[in-house]
Amino acid sequence: LAKDGTLVENVFYRKMGPNYIEECFRWAHDADPKAFLIYNDNKVEGCGSGGEGVDRGIEKADGTNETKTRRCKSKAPNQAKSDGFYNLLKDMVRKGVPVHGAGMQAHFNAGGAKQQRPPTPSMVKRQIRRIGDLGLKVNISEMDVRVSKLDANAEKRDLAQTEIYRDILAAALSEPSFHGVWLWGFADRHTWVKNFYYDDAPLIFDEDYGRKESYRGVEEALGTIASRPGNEGEVESAICCKFLECDFDEEGNRWGRDWMAPETDDEGGAEVDRNDTTKEGQPDWLQPTT
Repeated sequence: LAKDGTLVENVFYRKMGPNYIEECFRWAHDADPKAFLIYNDNKVEGCGSGGEGVDRGIEKADGTNETKTRRCKSKAPNQAKSDGFYNLLKDMVRKGVPVHGAGMQAHFNAGGAKQQRPPTPSMVKRQIRRIGDLGLKVNISEMDVRVSKLDANAEKRDLAQTEIYRDILAAALSEPSFHGVWLWGFADRHTWVKNFYYDDAPLIFDEDYGRKESYRGVEEALGTIASRPGNEGEVESAICCKFLECDFDEEGNRWGRDWMAPETDDEGGAEVDRNDTTKEGQPDWLQPTT
């Protein structure tokens, strides 16, 4: 998919027509009817709220309750592409195409702005939920978290990476249709990021194979499985579940406030860069990063 959510006009599109993806799924199913077939794409992980609020009952010190409405962002950083991803899957399901799951790559940039900004946990949860409502399983298929472009010290970079891994995975795990997570590499010593982008440390083990703070974040997110209905046990810390439904907590603090770059006035979420060349098939990592 291109940034605007339409099909890239690549060699397959030009030679085989706009139905080439569904045809590939049919051919794969014919070759192996037992295979679990997944459509995988990048920068499709978030879905905005469309302006909806979330009502929360807050218990006050005197024992009474009050209701507060906490707002969510109406658009995700790549809303147009996320919508295109969902609509493509919805159309394939409607046509009876043998597609069984969706893969969201999740190559995140903690220091990104505009369309490079990472989605919030509630955006990820919302995207998984609506794809799951189509009857599909959803995977986070290639997760890593770049931090070198974050204008912060090492401590803040560690915090950002930990929160993104922890909170995004906790949000994903809270949805019944979530099927699994794959990290795109094991340790920072060997990562594709250094070849395609720049020097970075995007994984949960360092160059000496030691556990990083982000490892603890993943561990804490996996611990939330115990709180699912039907499972015994309680989550020791609910901090990674504070932003499951909304982008702001009860005190009005936005997710990522300690490290995320402030939003600019022209961040429109679904707006597509006029210089976008992904429609012609240029990889998104060659696009402008701001």
